[in-house]
This record gives sequence, C-alpha cells and structure tokens, in this order.
Amino acid sequence: MSPTAIPARADGAPVERAWLSEALALIAAEAARSADTHLLRVPLGGLPGIDLYVKDESAHATGSLKHRLARSLFLYGLCNGWIGPRTTIVEASSGSTAVSEAYFAEALGLPFVAVMPSSTAAEKVAEITRYGGRCHFVEDPGAVYVAAARIAAETGGHFMDQFTHAERATDWRGNNNIAQSIFDQMSRERFPIPRWLVVGAGTGGTSATIGRFVRYRGHPTRLCLADPEASVFHRHLSDPAVTTVSGPCSILEGIGRSRLEPSFLPQLIDRWIAVPDAASLGAARALAEKLGRSCGSSTGANLWAAALLIRDMAERGETGSVVTLLCDSGDRYRSTHLDEAWTRARGIDWKTPYTGMVAFLAHGSSPDTKTDA
Repeated sequence: MSPTAIPARADGAPVERAWLSEALALIAAEAARSADTHLLRVPLGGLPGIDLYVKDESAHATGSLKHRLARSLFLYGLCNGWIGPRTTIVEASSGSTAVSEAYFAEALGLPFVAVMPSSTAAEKVAEITRYGGRCHFVEDPGAVYVAAARIAAETGGHFMDQFTHAERATDWRGNNNIAQSIFDQMSRERFPIPRWLVVGAGTGGTSATIGRFVRYRGHPTRLCLADPEASVFHRHLSDPAVTTVSGPCSILEGIGRSRLEPSFLPQLIDRWIAVPDAASLGAARALAEKLGRSCGSSTGANLWAAALLIRDMAERGETGSVVTLLCDSGDRYRSTHLDEAWTRARGIDWKTPYTGMVAFLAHGSSPDTKTDA
C-alpha cells in the first residue's frame, strides 16, 4: 500500500461517503501537483505562413496522454459508485492506459490488473509492475475485452473499460481538458485558432473530447484523424458499414483498432489520413531529432498526417496553425520500435519516410503522397 493509500474498512461495509471524499481529494491533490503539459512550436523551413505545434503529453507523471484519461476514468468510477475501498481495478489496454491506471490505483491502495496483448512493449509492462499492478497477457489482441470482463467478475472488481467510457468520462466542455488547454496555450500565438487539430484514436476519447469542445466553443477548427493503415477507423469513415477488420494489426500501440470502439464518434472527424507504420516510425525519429526529445510512434503518425495537411494548405496558399500531440516518449519502445533488429525482422523500412520527414521539417517539401481522404 502506498503512503497515501486510503485504508479499507475491516468489516467490509459498503462504500461510505467519507472514503469517497478522501479518494476524490487524493485525485484532486494529484491534479494540483501536475503542471500543464508544454505546447511546443516545431520550426518549419520554407513555410513562413504556417505554424506547427505539438502538445507534449509525455510530460505527465505517468509519461503519456493516457494520464488524463486514467484520472477521468477513476473519477467517473468513483462518482458512479463503481469503485470502493476494496475494489480490484481491471483494464484492457495496449499499455499506456494501464500504466496510468496502475499509478492511480496504487495511490488509492487498490489492486490493479492490466489485460494486454503479449506483444506489448516490455518497458510498459515494467512500469505497470513498478506501480504495483499485475499483467495478464493474451495472444489475440481482440481477446482483451472478454478476458478483462472475466477477471473483473472473478475478483468482484470493476472493469474500467476505457473503450466504452473514454468519451463520456471527460468533461468535454472544459474543466481543464486537453482541448481547453490547447486553446488557452494558443491564445497568444500568431494564429491562435488552429485550422487543424490532428489526433490518433485508440479508444476515441481524445478525438471525442476535442471534437465536442471545438463545436461547443464555436471554433472553425477542423479535426483530422491520423489512423494506422491496418486500423478499422479510417475504413469505417469511408464506409460506415465496416466495423471490424481482420488480419495483422498495426504495430503501433495506443492508436488503431480492429473493431469500431464504442467511444469513437465518427461524426466529429472532418478528415482522415491512413498512415503506414513505417511512416509513423520514421516521422517519430525525425521529430525526436528536431525537438531534442524522444517520441513514440503514435506521435509519428500524428506528425505524418499533419505534414500532409500542411502540404495541402501550402498548395492552396493558406496560412494558419496546425496542432497535434506528442503522445508518449519513445523510451517506452526501446525494445521494439526503436530497436533496429526488431524493425528489420519485420521488414519495416522506416528510413525512407524518415528522410522525407526530415526534408519536410527543414524545407517544407511533402514527405510523401500517400492516399488520404
């Protein structure tokens, strides 16, 4: 049990308001200790009328964008009466959400079980374990949902189910969500209202929060989805009848899914770009060199899509700003995406798109001409 953990009642009595108040106070205190994440301007050569920014979500205490989601999911579960002083928390995750939920579970003194594909990066597994969580692996990524629900039932615990609750757990109208933070930080920039916001989707929670906020505030900003080629989301946006895909999944952890998740709201997406895995890996490396900080591959997917949007803006003679997310650090993928032997064994040529992205950042030339919508 962590030093700040809340003791459970020995008689197993139902959750009381006193325990709930303490739990909420602990989460509020954690949020108060957490400074907002930086909005970084990415220098673009050859494009004087267009500004590119990345919001560095790797600065969170648990190292990723999912820290916000985990906090929201715990608050949602607590206030709905689903989480009590003895509740085992169970989540289906590709890693980052589980890391963040393990952190909050430890703070509340609650057991945590992460159900994840066996291919999850070892670095993420180590972080979950460091926060006191237990990892349950499945061979088929599509089996995480059923396995998580089963474990929750067997332990009398609570299945957090990020893929269902992500879009409703966060207050999309404000309350310091990621969308409000971006617009507040952009307020003094040359083009304070972005033309485009670019995000990936795993649960769909981030795109739902940003899409709703943009509409709620009446901004003309448009939302672009950067989606791995193997993912179902961009296929569904092209053909609403498509809700699942079969075959090998993307190697990217955190974005792209084989089924249309309940939290993904397609009507909020204005444009979508299918990004090859190799392009994501190459772009992440190029951005890491440009910014001097490590970037995960989902960030590379975001950058690749942003670069294609900027290419189109430049061709039309448009000016303005584009904002995307640095989702997590590449340090979590030292044994996978950043390992040369690992990528070579899978036949991934990231060097060609890396060269194209380096040229884009330096001179404004298009990194590629892949098909997008």
